[in-house]
Amino acid sequence: MSEEEIINRLFQTIQSRRQAEACDSYVASLFAKGTGKIAQKVGEEAVEAVIEAMRGEREALKNESADLLFHLLVLWADQGIAPKDVFAILEARMGTSGHTEKNSRTTS
Repeated sequence: MSEEEIINRLFQTIQSRRQAEACDSYVASLFAKGTGKIAQKVGEEAVEAVIEAMRGEREALKNESADLLFHLLVLWADQGIAPKDVFAILEARMGTSGHTEKNSRTTS
């Protein structure tokens, strides 16, 4: 299974658990707590990934990265963003210097 297929399959699972009972599903419990809690979890997992990277703990970083991706997918689902939407942006940026791309963004 490709990386994209794994992400899409996990996203579909997250979507399917959205309407489950919060006591039966961790994903449903996150949705029940709202966007703020979901975003907080993304932030927590990002910090934990950074900590493990700074420690040089590769295995722990892999696990924290998986947690981060999972919670980011929950946030995308909460906001009505599909992985393909993000993949399209990444694809459009391919071959463009990171500095050039960042400078081209409009600030709001």
